[in-house]
Amino acid sequence: MADFIFKISPNIVLGSYTITRIGQYAQEYGSKFMLIIDPMLKEVGIADKILQPLDEHKIDFFTFDEISNGANTSTIEQALTLARQAHVHGIIAVGGAKTINIAKAVCSIFYEAHDLYTFIDGASPSVAPLPLICIPTTMRDPFIFSSFTPVIDSRSNKNKLIKNKDALAKLVLFDPNLSLTLTENQTASMSIETLCLATESYISQKASFFSDMIVEKGVELLGYAMDGSPSLTITTPAEVLLTQGGCMASLASAMSANGVASMLAQTINARYRISRSLVSSILFPYVIEDAAKFKADRIEKIAKILRAAPETASTEESITALCEYVRQKIAKNNLPARLKDLSISIDQLALAAEDAGELDLMNTLPRSMTSDDLFDLLKLAF
Repeated sequence: MADFIFKISPNIVLGSYTITRIGQYAQEYGSKFMLIIDPMLKEVGIADKILQPLDEHKIDFFTFDEISNGANTSTIEQALTLARQAHVHGIIAVGGAKTINIAKAVCSIFYEAHDLYTFIDGASPSVAPLPLICIPTTMRDPFIFSSFTPVIDSRSNKNKLIKNKDALAKLVLFDPNLSLTLTENQTASMSIETLCLATESYISQKASFFSDMIVEKGVELLGYAMDGSPSLTITTPAEVLLTQGGCMASLASAMSANGVASMLAQTINARYRISRSLVSSILFPYVIEDAAKFKADRIEKIAKILRAAPETASTEESITALCEYVRQKIAKNNLPARLKDLSISIDQLALAAEDAGELDLMNTLPRSMTSDDLFDLLKLAF
């Protein structure tokens, strides 16, 4: 078993309407901030809900929303220059993974003397980061608590990982109401992706008794959200259950490690801007079938916690039931079932597999794998 090391960081606030207190929380870390926000949030009215409490608490801030191309190095350099010129005390990031990853990268190297590409190419930051407050607008983020920040190298469109010196986020604020702006299909694909993220953490070589506990409770909550509660005593709204389960899956991922589906979803998204949640959802059943060869007992446990398989089911029956459960969710929500449905070619997938093979995450997969093994999995799902 991996050594257990637990640090109480960052602070996590989870609850409905918690964004109304962002001004109060921000005051603890300074009075001048850069607000990095997904431009789509202006269209759905969320931006105003963030700006108002900041204004009411006399927080000095300016917004940066030029992030249409994702968390690439060109965008990060632009945001970094603006943040340094403004001498900000911290950054508030509001949005999905690309928004938060831009903010994480800026905070990580804000005080560094070397340029961004020094860290893209493998150097580790040597000074403390700029304070960061994260407000995710989706239920999950594989790297929000992680010691790595995934970014896209604009020189090659490859996914790269920046090493973080310390836990970057001082505060992560989860408000379930923010996820209500998602479409039904987005919610469905992200729910499956979150379940995949939790499962990958459970079968990773880095899993510990503590990450296992977080995964098991997270999967239970996700099951209640996706299928309803088995008893009338649980009346928590689905969006709250999904946010709770997503928070726990994200925590478990940082305590343990991402797996094959999450890693390939990152590299495919970096090169071709295809939804990470859709790629992860498609790959998930194939990850289950592969893991069943050496982690059968763990897959069985997930299936039974999720109630995809009855308690009396055998190990083999449980594994089959979990695969079928995921595929039925995909079909019920009219999500793409094969990678070819995402308008991507097998040649493009080969490049994404090569990119994934170069990441440090390869060292923490449930079993030893090469980029050829990753490509074989992609071909199965194609």
